[in-house]
Amino acid sequence: MPTDPAKFKVAKEISRKDILLCLARVPDTKRLFAGSSDGSVYHFDLAEEKPEGVAMEGHTGYVTGVAVAGKQVVSGAYDGQLIWWDAESRQKVRGFKAHDRWIRNVVATRDGKLIASTADDMVCRVWDAATGKPKHELRGHATLTPSHFSSMLYACAFSADGTLLATGDKLGHVVVWDVATGKPQATLEVPEVYTWDPKARIHSIGGIRSLAFSPDGTQLAVGGMGKVGNIDHLEGKAHVEVFDWRKQERVAKFAGDKGKGLITHLAFHPQGEWLVGVGGDAKGLVMFFDVVSGKILREEAGTTHFHKFALDETGSRFYTAGHNKLTVWEAAA
Repeated sequence: MPTDPAKFKVAKEISRKDILLCLARVPDTKRLFAGSSDGSVYHFDLAEEKPEGVAMEGHTGYVTGVAVAGKQVVSGAYDGQLIWWDAESRQKVRGFKAHDRWIRNVVATRDGKLIASTADDMVCRVWDAATGKPKHELRGHATLTPSHFSSMLYACAFSADGTLLATGDKLGHVVVWDVATGKPQATLEVPEVYTWDPKARIHSIGGIRSLAFSPDGTQLAVGGMGKVGNIDHLEGKAHVEVFDWRKQERVAKFAGDKGKGLITHLAFHPQGEWLVGVGGDAKGLVMFFDVVSGKILREEAGTTHFHKFALDETGSRFYTAGHNKLTVWEAAA
């Protein structure tokens, strides 16, 4: 039986002085690695009664991407560096300047063989996780918006089998890539997630902040925020669209009712029973979606903005990283 989204409750909260910007979990454990606003990566063992974050220092700016790849952890940050760490000893293995600008996301294939990183240089790079050697340099996103401002490449996601990689930018442009060849397979447009203010602020807000493939790889979920009146605030409705990416057809569209702000991370239930997203405005937001019916199953306000989460193999527990807090959510029996 799939986990009922209504049964998820907060089981534990770990208070922090920093902002946790990204999160990855060691498979089949309660061990987490989180990137922080203070430039460190922290290791947490949630199996401990009073888990304390152990710092891994090496970056010189916000750590906004972290992934577990086999026995290694790879982190990316505002400084443009990728750093490889030994997951057990937490010692630095290698590090180098991987992008010219802010690294926004780092993800790994499920088998831990490949790493992908995206950055504001508008390039997605695919790396051999074991050696750190480059495999592909993927360029499919414009460097400038139509208003001649720099764009941003926030999101990337591998399919469960590791054969596909999706990337999404500030303008709402998505590219699905073949991982073996590095060639584009399809493009999608989600313009509603981007708002340009040509009068008051001469600036923009929004963009694709999250991507997730369904377990069978046939569908791709895209998350962000709907159109905004005042771009100084995250006042737009939380926004998610799901596509049959091969047909380039949208199969579902969701707009938050209670919740406003960005959907910063998405993941499907391991059996594809539902889709969950987190993000929000200052209050934070957790949303569950039924793609088949097109209905929002649950919309829960948080107490802090959530940046990323990690869902376990059973789909009955997940962990959220956010402002001043690491939270454990469990489905009640």
